[in-house]
Amino acid sequence: MSYSELTRRYFESAPHAGVLLREDVSMPDATAADVCTPRVCTPLVFRGAAGNRDRGTWVQFDIRVAARRCLDARFLAFGCPHTIAVAEWVAEQASGIALCTHLPEPCTALALRFEVPTEKLGRLLIVEDAWHAAATSALTLSGGDPMSSI
Repeated sequence: MSYSELTRRYFESAPHAGVLLREDVSMPDATAADVCTPRVCTPLVFRGAAGNRDRGTWVQFDIRVAARRCLDARFLAFGCPHTIAVAEWVAEQASGIALCTHLPEPCTALALRFEVPTEKLGRLLIVEDAWHAAATSALTLSGGDPMSSI
């Protein structure tokens, strides 16, 4: 199979691949607004996963959140280069912005951006489900309403 230059670049580099540990609470890009009260000064790490390795695609996102802001995101993925490239792109785009349960771009737009063949569109839905699980967990447990960010 031939992959687009963008897919190859994100698949081959993937600097956001990995996990976040709860003990790792450094906040190099945090602002005063991110840590404005003692209750939110310590970022928390949340995890969400979707898919099944036995069926060929599995994705997990770890997100570090403080004050309803995604300070950092990491992913693990088992799947094709398209799956890994899109998961990397999502982690890259989400780091440093207000946390929401939807992807930074709809799956249909990601399919076009990464030139994902029609038969692989279900894999992008797995990426979306994993992100949604992590973000919903973070927004629910941090006292927010996850539905308000949809």
